[in-house]
Amino acid sequence: MNGIFTRKTAIVAAVGLLFALLPPLAAALGQEYLVSLFTRIVIYAIAAVSLDLLIGYAGLISLGHAAFVGLGAYAVGILYQHSFQDLPLFGIFPGSENALVVWPLAVLAAAVFALVIGSLCLRTSGMHFIMITLAFAQMLYYLFVGLEAYGGDDGLSLSSRNTLPLLDLGGDNQFYYLCLFLLAAYLLFAHRLVHSRFGLVIRGASSNNRRIQAIGIHSTRYRLVLFAIAGAGGGLAGVLLANHSEFVSPGLLNWTLSGELMVMVLLGGLGTLFGPVLGAAIFLLLEEVLAMYTEHWMVYLGPFLVIVVIFAKHGLFGLLAGSRNND
Repeated sequence: MNGIFTRKTAIVAAVGLLFALLPPLAAALGQEYLVSLFTRIVIYAIAAVSLDLLIGYAGLISLGHAAFVGLGAYAVGILYQHSFQDLPLFGIFPGSENALVVWPLAVLAAAVFALVIGSLCLRTSGMHFIMITLAFAQMLYYLFVGLEAYGGDDGLSLSSRNTLPLLDLGGDNQFYYLCLFLLAAYLLFAHRLVHSRFGLVIRGASSNNRRIQAIGIHSTRYRLVLFAIAGAGGGLAGVLLANHSEFVSPGLLNWTLSGELMVMVLLGGLGTLFGPVLGAAIFLLLEEVLAMYTEHWMVYLGPFLVIVVIFAKHGLFGLLAGSRNND
């Protein structure tokens, strides 16, 4: 166990050091575009880690996680548009470009939406749970497609990123380090969560929910709270994506994004927390490299994913760390 722990720590430290030194390395190599690429990787990693909480620890396979990402992104876009046009939202709430106002509201909106749909979705299990999460996400997707006031199918463009005191979010390096800090904070929070008594109940319910309920623990309440926490993580990723690309579209709500996040989790390692970070990096780097040679890059990614699933049951992080379990 000590060897495994050391290898895991070494991998986390090496990847963390690479991410921390990326901007100066990119500048030294004359490849400044790497900062933008790795910013995208860090943001998707946050979304993948939040999905891993559901799939890897609670055993809740959700195909609707993109709904939280899209909702967080649209909260940024909508508030930005109302601020730009100087028109109050619903005739009451003023728009805003201040990250200290917009970002917490966007994350809270995603968490509340997760709480509402989670109270319904968690009444089901298995395939029914998968389909009802997908249904809610697609309902939200078609809602925003039809909202012509906010761009409809064309989406919303932002002329600049949100403002934050003491930081210039318009600078790629500063925005990258802010995203990296938020990823580290969310990873630390998730680690403490899954290793707390709360996390033990969640994992116990995933293994044998009937036994957990038999000893008097209402596991559904715990799962609902975890669903909201995962939704908040997805919302945070959406907030950062909207600011990174300065664009919001209904594509962020589509089930295809949920599928991509699930692939990232499987590639990196289900139930490992840090695995999805590796999964996001590998997925997006492969996309970047393969897309240079062919537009059908998913054809090559598919066999790679099959090989990983067959020969690395605990993902690439589990394979590299030599771990025989998910935790």
